[in-house]
Amino acid sequence: MTATGGGLSPAARHLGRQALPAGDGWAAEGTGTTGGATATAEQVHVVSSRAELVAALGGDNATNRGNATPKIIYVRGVVDGFERPDGALLDCVDLADPAYSLPAYLAAYDPAVWGRVAPSGPLEAARVRSVTNQTRQTQINVGPNTTIIGLGDARLTGLTLMLDGAHNTIVRNLTFDDARDCFPAWSPTDGAAGNWNSQYDQVSVRRSEHVWIDHNTFTDGDNPDSGQPVHLGRPYQVHDGSVDVTHTASLVTVSYNRFVGRDKVMLIGSSNTVGPDVGRLKVSLHHNLFDGVLQRLPRVRFGQVDVWNNHYRLAGDGFEYAIGVGVQSAVVAENNFFSLGAGVGAGDLLYDWGGTAVTTRGNWVRAAGDRARPVDLVAAYNGAHEPDLTPDAGWTPTLRRGPVLPAPAVPAVVGALAGADRLPL
Repeated sequence: MTATGGGLSPAARHLGRQALPAGDGWAAEGTGTTGGATATAEQVHVVSSRAELVAALGGDNATNRGNATPKIIYVRGVVDGFERPDGALLDCVDLADPAYSLPAYLAAYDPAVWGRVAPSGPLEAARVRSVTNQTRQTQINVGPNTTIIGLGDARLTGLTLMLDGAHNTIVRNLTFDDARDCFPAWSPTDGAAGNWNSQYDQVSVRRSEHVWIDHNTFTDGDNPDSGQPVHLGRPYQVHDGSVDVTHTASLVTVSYNRFVGRDKVMLIGSSNTVGPDVGRLKVSLHHNLFDGVLQRLPRVRFGQVDVWNNHYRLAGDGFEYAIGVGVQSAVVAENNFFSLGAGVGAGDLLYDWGGTAVTTRGNWVRAAGDRARPVDLVAAYNGAHEPDLTPDAGWTPTLRRGPVLPAPAVPAVVGALAGADRLPL
């Protein structure tokens, strides 16, 4: 780790101290988002390992979330969340509690044996202890007033950046891949046949305000969900979200990112329970590419969420929906472009998760074998589903930097600019 950031180009030094531009989405409201822009020279770090990343964030992963000292952290090369301090890589077996094994878990909680009730008892307790072991290792806690920015093709693999109470934080120019869960939970009542659920997001934003997630790429790397086995009759799900915004977080801007080949991408809102999330969860998404992803683009509860000038390339048998309209959500989706493969139609792009209204205007769709054309997404949804959604979310976004592009221009602009390794570093 270089404590003074030696060897950085002038462009890297400039971008490391760059604040979110004025008016650029919800994270620009009020005081705006500056990250570690005021960091002293001693708080500018270049890291290339998990141990160095933890040290730069404050020194102790268990307490780093409370470290509010302004800091700029440049990531060089690959940082692996499964890396020990000596550089050796752990695997799931190393993190498992001695009393846990997957074959024993599958045998014990097979619905034919256990029934369709939640797992309990010694094996489930051992799984939970295993999860605790993994969380200590692969969940990297970030404190307030922090900028984390990748140099070149920097990659964070097998880890979660946990922004819990991390006010005024910037994450840019990083590739995130394979934030895998070694010990997924079996939920026998989740859906008609049960489901496996994992808990590790690539970036998790909780109880934080003024967060800017920009110019990153999110993938499952060489461990895609499609390659997982089937256990207890359901796909073994080892990945959760790319960027989830929950637990009263608010004032977040997600811009110029690529989300590629993932299942669950972005959940906004912790649960359907009316409570502290009401009035929070204000998130802006613009100029992102959603490429071959399946759902939660985003799925929203409660929040005022502004979705504009994004490009969606959607296809495949596993596709479920793009924008999920959840309880008391207020989504505005404007001037987005949807490129659809065979079997996906305009009526499939919204999904009613208990919401009632969504504003959609200026969106275009190019269906397989057809020309691009403007589409009223609410009318298309209502034509195929009951009950109807109403076409007014009840608010008008004002925090947008620069002109909103006409939807037909979006694919070219987003294709050229979105994702990691697009900034001049």
